[in-house]
Amino acid sequence: MLHLPPQFWLLVTNFGGAGLTLPLAFAIALWLTVGYSWRLAAVWLFLLGVAIALVTATKIAFLGWGVGVQVWDFTGLSGHAMFATAVFPVAALLVLLPAPPAVRAVGVGLALLGGALVGFSRIVVEAHSPSEAITGCIVGGLTALVFVRIAWNATPPGRLPVTPVVLSLMIITLALHAVHLPTQRWVTHIALKISGHDRPFVRARWKALRDAYGPAAPAAPATPIAPLQKTRNVAVPSPDSDA
Repeated sequence: MLHLPPQFWLLVTNFGGAGLTLPLAFAIALWLTVGYSWRLAAVWLFLLGVAIALVTATKIAFLGWGVGVQVWDFTGLSGHAMFATAVFPVAALLVLLPAPPAVRAVGVGLALLGGALVGFSRIVVEAHSPSEAITGCIVGGLTALVFVRIAWNATPPGRLPVTPVVLSLMIITLALHAVHLPTQRWVTHIALKISGHDRPFVRARWKALRDAYGPAAPAAPATPIAPLQKTRNVAVPSPDSDA
């Protein structure tokens, strides 16, 4: 699997971008409102909002103050991993709610695996460390599973037609798969505004300190330095990318 071409992993990783998953999440909420109830849609958006807040908070903590877990190479939850594991299982549930429970469970499980693959792709393309991708998947997966548990036995007032739901979600996915929102740039701007620093903290400083003092030395706080090109060793991606 690791020997697959880079283009494959870039294709996979784009499924977790906010430019795709946020419109999908709102489309899911719209169909929940039409076919079930606005309360169910509100619960879905609330749960996703909590997950987004967690991702944003961890990123701001590091970019603004250098708060992270150096031994785990953790500078913030992976947004791609969180979005993929949260949104696609709920999309699968929405489509499969009229189906038997066993079919629903298989569909949600496969969607979770697909989301985990997106999280793995973030490691392969060196956008995140393993700890960041794994924790992102955990937060997203828990978000999806909590909503699945709440909506598992939802009964629509009238039968929600599956075909329009599937077509709308497919159209959104195909049309927005390559759309990138500069979410990391937005978060960086917020972090600098809140912290009052001129430059964001970056992961590369951790590695420089580790090399200078050795593995046995106590961890020193990260120091803000100039933004670098986007890799897993840097906390600030290029302006036109989302994390």
